Amino acid sequence: MVTHPIQQPSTVVAAARPPAPRQHRPTLHGDVHALARALAGSREPHWRERLVVRLGPLGRAFADHVRVTEGPAGLYAELLHQAPRLDRGVRLLAREHADIAAAIVALQHVAEAPGVPVEELCGRAAQLLRALHRHRQRGADLLWEAYQADLGGET
Repeated sequence: MVTHPIQQPSTVVAAARPPAPRQHRPTLHGDVHALARALAGSREPHWRERLVVRLGPLGRAFADHVRVTEGPAGLYAELLHQAPRLDRGVRLLAREHADIAAAIVALQHVAEAPGVPVEELCGRAAQLLRALHRHRQRGADLLWEAYQADLGGET
């Protein structure tokens, strides 16, 4: 026989708990901003070294972005399943992946080469940042079009 109240687990207490800490994983967005900050300091000593250091994580984050978006289980496959009309936009984004990945590698090689003028590095880095910004905007526009535009009859 129970002589004291039975304690039931509280769903309120569980819901009020903060989520378990996750391992910090840099994002592509954060790595792009880090590159932009490095570019802003182009007149400082050791700028070239900071640029090279920022390009490594950016390249890895972009490769992760490509892995998550492309492929049979990627975001683009899901988009095409939801909205087949977006095939052209998805193909454009996939082509941009190859161009941007090549630009990251090329910038890294140029930044590591001795004697390349700062102006050339700044120009290439700024061009890469513009390409990344355009790619991000096109991807956001495509997502909006896929999930916000109600044309009816698809699926």
